[in-house]
Amino acid sequence: MTLSMKPSLVLQKLRAGQHVVCFKSNLADARVVEIAALSGFDCIWLDQEHIGQDWSILAAQIWAAQAQNKDTLVRVPRGSYSDYVKPLELNASGIMVPHVMGPEDARNVVRMTRFHPVGIRAIDGGNADGAYTAADFKQYLQDANRQRFVILQIEDPEPLEQLEEIAQIDGFDMLFFGPGDFSQAIGAPGEMDHPKIKAARHRVVEVARKFGKFAGTTGSLETLEDYQKMGYQFLSLGADVVGLSRYCAELMAGFYQRKQDGAASGYYNA
Repeated sequence: MTLSMKPSLVLQKLRAGQHVVCFKSNLADARVVEIAALSGFDCIWLDQEHIGQDWSILAAQIWAAQAQNKDTLVRVPRGSYSDYVKPLELNASGIMVPHVMGPEDARNVVRMTRFHPVGIRAIDGGNADGAYTAADFKQYLQDANRQRFVILQIEDPEPLEQLEEIAQIDGFDMLFFGPGDFSQAIGAPGEMDHPKIKAARHRVVEVARKFGKFAGTTGSLETLEDYQKMGYQFLSLGADVVGLSRYCAELMAGFYQRKQDGAASGYYNA
C-alpha cells in the first residue's frame, strides 16, 4: 500500500483566495492545540524560536492538530538545516523562518527546505511526512514541495530595501510581517501605530501580492477587517497564554472585589 501526503488546509484555502485564521500556542500540552483546533482555527502556530519545546512535545502537538484535520505552523530557530527540516519531517504543515534579512538569506532557506528541483533539502523519507517510507519516493518529494509551506518573516527594516527581490524567489509561499520586533528595530518598542510600522505593514502585503506570494501577520479582532482589506490572507489572532493570563486575572479581580464588598458589609471574614 502506498500512502500520500495529506494536503495542507492552509494552502488549500489560500490558493482558493480565502482567509486563514491562526492561533499561537506557547504551552507544551497537546490538549491546548486540540482545543484550538476544535474551536475552528485553521492553523496552530507552534514556536521553537522563543520556547524550548522538545521534539516529542512538538510531535504530540502536531498529531493533536492533525486529528482534527487542522494545520500546524512551526516557527523555527535560526540555525542549521536540521532545525528547519525536522518539524517538516514530524509532518508539520509548514515552517516560518524569523528575521530573514535579504535575498541571499531567503535563497538559503529555500535551498535547505525544498527538494529537487527547487532546493537541496536533506532527504530521509522514513519519518511521519513520508509515511515512514510507505509513501512513493518521487511523489513524496513532489508533495513536500507542493503541500508544505515555507514562510519568511520580515521583522527588520533592512530587508525592506530588497523586498521585491526576495519576493521573486521561487520556493517559498508567504511573507509574514512581524510588528513586534520591527518596532524594537526602529527604536519604538511596542508602538504598533508608529508610522514606520504602518508603512512596513503596507509594503509587505503590497510586494507579496505583486509577486504572487501570500501575506501574513499578527492581529486582533479589532484590526482583522482592516488587515484583510489590505490583502493579508493569513492572520494570527491571539495565543493560549494571553487567554489564560486574562482569565486568571479576571477571576482574581472578581475575588478581591467580592472580598472587599463582603468586608464592607461585615459578611466576608476569610
